[in-house]
Amino acid sequence: MGLGLFGSILVFALFCRQIVCQKPNTDGFYIYDFLQKTGVISSEANNISASVCSWQWVFCDYHQENVIGLVASDLGISGFIPDNTIGKLSKLESLDLSNNKITGLSSDFWGLGSNLKTLNLSYNQISGSIPSNVGNFGALQSLDLSFNSFSGELPASVSSLLSLQVLKIDRNQFIGSIPSGFLNCQSLVSIDLSFNLLNGTLPYGFGSAFPKLKTLNLAGNEIHGRSEDFVGLQSITYLNISGNLFQGSVMNVFHEPLKVIDLSQNQFEGQISQVHSNSSFNWSRLVFLDMSANKFSGTFFQDLNKAQNLRHLNLAYNRFSNQEFPQIEKLPALEYLNLSQTGLTGSIPPAISQLGSLRTLDLSGNHLTGRITYLDIYNLQVLDVSQNNLTGEIPYSILLKLPKMQNFNFSYNNFTLCASQFSPETLESAFIGSLNSCPIAANPNLFRRKTTTHNGLKLALAISLALVCLLVGLLCLAFGCRRKSRMWVVKQQSYKEDQNISGPFSFQTDSTTWVADVKVATSVPVVIFEKPLLNFTFADLLSATSNFDRGTLLAEGRFGPVYRGLLPGGIHVAVKVLVHGSTMTDQETAREFEYLGQIRHPNLVPLTGYCLAGDQRIAIYDYMETGNLQNLLHDLPLGVQTTEDWSTDTWDEDNNNAIQNVGSEGIQTTWRIRHKIALGTARALAFLHHGCSPPIIHRDVKASSVYLDSNWEPRLSDFGLAKIFGNGLEHEMVLGSQRYAPPEFSQPEAGSPTPKSDVYGFGVVLFELITRKQPIGDDYPDGQDSNLVSWVRTLVRKNQGLIAIDPKIRGMGPETQMEEALRIGYLCTADLPSKRPSMHQIVGLLKDIEPV
Repeated sequence: MGLGLFGSILVFALFCRQIVCQKPNTDGFYIYDFLQKTGVISSEANNISASVCSWQWVFCDYHQENVIGLVASDLGISGFIPDNTIGKLSKLESLDLSNNKITGLSSDFWGLGSNLKTLNLSYNQISGSIPSNVGNFGALQSLDLSFNSFSGELPASVSSLLSLQVLKIDRNQFIGSIPSGFLNCQSLVSIDLSFNLLNGTLPYGFGSAFPKLKTLNLAGNEIHGRSEDFVGLQSITYLNISGNLFQGSVMNVFHEPLKVIDLSQNQFEGQISQVHSNSSFNWSRLVFLDMSANKFSGTFFQDLNKAQNLRHLNLAYNRFSNQEFPQIEKLPALEYLNLSQTGLTGSIPPAISQLGSLRTLDLSGNHLTGRITYLDIYNLQVLDVSQNNLTGEIPYSILLKLPKMQNFNFSYNNFTLCASQFSPETLESAFIGSLNSCPIAANPNLFRRKTTTHNGLKLALAISLALVCLLVGLLCLAFGCRRKSRMWVVKQQSYKEDQNISGPFSFQTDSTTWVADVKVATSVPVVIFEKPLLNFTFADLLSATSNFDRGTLLAEGRFGPVYRGLLPGGIHVAVKVLVHGSTMTDQETAREFEYLGQIRHPNLVPLTGYCLAGDQRIAIYDYMETGNLQNLLHDLPLGVQTTEDWSTDTWDEDNNNAIQNVGSEGIQTTWRIRHKIALGTARALAFLHHGCSPPIIHRDVKASSVYLDSNWEPRLSDFGLAKIFGNGLEHEMVLGSQRYAPPEFSQPEAGSPTPKSDVYGFGVVLFELITRKQPIGDDYPDGQDSNLVSWVRTLVRKNQGLIAIDPKIRGMGPETQMEEALRIGYLCTADLPSKRPSMHQIVGLLKDIEPV
């Protein structure tokens, strides 16, 4: 499986060289005909020399006569499965056609025979209904039709599948209610019907029908019912019925041996404090509990403090009575806590500081008073204490953490903030406004800076906007907008049951070959920081990137290839493979990745997770939809066909002069946008140099390291990877990229990279932004040896900087500002490092010429 589509075709081609015909109407004939008609094998290779049983994807019986297994996952199969091909494999026991582009099935497909035990058609584009003759698969044990476009009602003939253990039909368009014959499948261990259009009620006796059931996922449908429907599920450990129409009490839900319970976005009601009377529930096993967006009243669980292994707790948006803060200090494993709008009163207890693993804390919309002294929690990434009655100063220890956090909100409290205590950079990056009293609306990546004039008016506008957003959110909740959010899509189990993909795996790009020395892909974990309950493995990375196919390759940089991927649950990521071997142990590497995952800034590409695949280190980042700056400036982004498109000025601006909308036909590069990219990139480097302890030197600042998110905000990538990358990087970085390396790197005894070498690389990027010329290779008038830096510096010295400015942005902003930006680049690219300004100074200089 590690060969990918290209390797697959090559292997098949080896079997197609000699002219030795397959016998007609044999299993080998049917499989070969199937692969040829679906485009996997060229039509020119019309004969196969080897026995079908020797093929890599085919498994035969003991006598090597009949095909009993075919694994054709991720081979690029497209279109309809033809008649008289694999539908004729009468002895087939296992068929895997997942991760292809199949749109329909042959008329004889559902007549494969009574021996079929495993059928996987997931991640295709198959539409239509399931025919009634699916009941012919009497021996079927696992059926996976997930992530397709199947529609219609579930056939009643499913009642004939008495051996079925795994049923996955999630992410389709099935309608109607679950048929009562479904209860005959009493061997089921895992059921996933989530995110379809199912309605009605569960069949009577649903819970007692499945004594072996461990996993049940009905999320994202419109199913009616009550908690009594689940009585009798003696073996269940995972229950997700979120986003449905279940009503009544939840007393019957809490029973052994549940570990994951998601009841969110339903219509449950009653007092959950009574659950403690159910003595059969073992709280210590519970790992995940979400009861948000229901109608619960009263107070919290009395036995909640017994859930010592609980990692995720969400009780938000209910109708609880006013109550004091729960004893959460007895939940040491807690990583996610959402008690928004739960009637909390009093102060936040000091014991909350003992939750060392906590990453998300939402206490908004309550009646909390006092100070927030104890919220200086080391791993905290998301903090919301808005809409309370909190007072006092925000502790300086918390303020220092804010630039590294993912999201925070202190709005609508009675905090005091003394502007004189902090630098202007800290105020502008962490708070809106610089008043001595609040309310404060904090979350820097949601707002735009302009506080020099009309501060009172703009603060009022910000508060009004926040109130409007709050009212819209409440209205959406009240009128049932729950189906749009799909907020729990990503909580599903991502592994494929009974699928062990064996290695080692080898992948090739234009510039390198890298190997993941993994024996079983499903045994190697993938860590996703913000989704700790998702059991991703290296097999999921293979699936997400089409076996690291070249078609998913985004770039090949100094660190290694970068692939685009879509993990289960719709998590869009960029997967960077660090091709140099590291001398660090797995434990040291994991610790370094965990540290980098905590570094957060609005202008940095966040590290989402990582995978240690043998000796191979793989970094996983948020995917940046718009691509990188190098493609933006020089290669043209997707959808832009001609350079003339770049001159079309179709952007809008708000009162703060912030770019709000870029035309859909292409990126409209005005001076305002280019300045925005320059300032954001400078802020990212200033944070790495001055806001991290110890300071982080990027070492490879260049246009292709600057990405743009969906809002066209610049995000700097590849920071902090040098230690993990391996011994070869230090020498490679000292040599530097010819286009961005400072002069000191060309010396025989070049030293190590410093912050000033990053400054030089930024200066080159700034020149590129203003001139839209390549650092080297463009036609410069000064001769063959000229490059962008020497050309622009010469013009600036002669006060002729206007000549260098890109004609596309002339007239789209004050040219004096553009000339001044060239002078800033001139300072950054000084020959002597001591003559270059710091990134903090550069941020100030760029802010002074911000377009008005």
